Amino acid sequence: MIEDGASDQGSVTTVRRVGDTIRRPVGPWTPAVHALLEHLEAAGFDRAPRALGVDGQEEVLSLLHGDPAFTPWPPSLRSADGLVELGHWLRDYHEAVRDFRPPPNARWRQYDGEWKPGMVIRHGDLGPWNSIWDGDRLTGFIDWDFAAPGHAVDDLAQLAWYAVPLRPEAPGRAPDGEARTRLAVLCSAYGERPEAVLDALEELQEREAGRIRRLGAQGIEPWAGFLARGDADEMREEGRWLRENRGALLGGE
Repeated sequence: MIEDGASDQGSVTTVRRVGDTIRRPVGPWTPAVHALLEHLEAAGFDRAPRALGVDGQEEVLSLLHGDPAFTPWPPSLRSADGLVELGHWLRDYHEAVRDFRPPPNARWRQYDGEWKPGMVIRHGDLGPWNSIWDGDRLTGFIDWDFAAPGHAVDDLAQLAWYAVPLRPEAPGRAPDGEARTRLAVLCSAYGERPEAVLDALEELQEREAGRIRRLGAQGIEPWAGFLARGDADEMREEGRWLRENRGALLGGE
């Protein structure tokens, strides 16, 4: 856990801890994200940060106690029980957010579309690095800057992408047989078919790679940095691996 008074620099932004709060730079998307977090608080969903306001050029959020699941992954994330925790968290989040309606003129981070009936507000960055664990218990997810309208299954697909993980080479990647089992455990905990998740992930990878190329070419961060380090090409290879291994991941040959 980040120490009181310390700063932590991630790949996108730098945050600092002040007591039991986290301070982050504000952006045009901050009012919409705060409206989302306030809705979650009112709905009784207590496994996300609380929006506590804005102080100058920083937003103020409540601190989630625990440690992020950086590599090497903690035992909690490598276990089936950890995947169940993740699936249940996402299911509960989607239930809490399903009746949220974004405020008029809501702005999301580099998202040009609009919320439509049938959509939810996705977290948008559901990697293990944003999951906070207190021992074997998932405290919640942090870093909601990329929240935006989308379909619930896309959140689950992104979570499976990075937490199973469904990638040819990644820290913590399980052998193929174990990946199939881990995918099934996660999908069962959430309540979705693995086939639907793989379909959504293939489309999500294409969209994300396209967004990196488009925004990165315009010099917009953090996508310019993602483009420079080869993320778009890596996603293309991950998509190829997913298609080639789809049968094995679903229990076929």
